[in-house]
Amino acid sequence: MSATRQPSSRTCFVCGRENILGLRARFTGDLAAGEVRTTVVVPEAMNGYPGTVHGGILGALLDETAVRTALLEGGFDDLMVTGRLSVTYKRPTPTETPLTVVARLEKRAGARATASAEVRLPDGTVTATAEVLLFKPPREVASAWEAERSHWKVDQDG
Repeated sequence: MSATRQPSSRTCFVCGRENILGLRARFTGDLAAGEVRTTVVVPEAMNGYPGTVHGGILGALLDETAVRTALLEGGFDDLMVTGRLSVTYKRPTPTETPLTVVARLEKRAGARATASAEVRLPDGTVTATAEVLLFKPPREVASAWEAERSHWKVDQDG
C-alpha cells in the first residue's frame, strides 16, 4: 500500500492533536486503493458496557474515516460532511484493543459522495460497518472553518 499521511485538526474528537479527551487518530490514505485507514486503541473510559466500546464511539470512528475518503485526491477545500450514516453493529468491540478502521470511497459525483467503512479487530474480524452519504457543505458552513486552515496539518508525532 502506498499510503500518505492525512492532516489532522487541533480540536476534533476523533483526530484532534490537542483534544485531550479525544482519540487522536492518525489517518493514511491510499489513492490507488481508494481507501483511508487508521488504527486506534479505545480506552476503557469510552465503554458502553465494561470491556466494550460504546456504539457512539464506533459511529464516530466510522464517520470520520469515511469522510476522509473525500480527501484522497485533495485537501482542506475538499472536506465534506456526513448527510447520512448507517451503522451496523455485528459483534461487541473490545476496549483497550488495537482497532483498524478502513473506509473506501465508493462513488463521487460533484458535491456528493458515498463511502463504506468497517472496524476490524487485530485478527481481521469485522465488528461494525457503515454506509455513508457525504456532501460538500454549504458555503456558510465551510467558511466558518477558515480559522482552522492554518492548523490543519500532518503532525510530527507519528
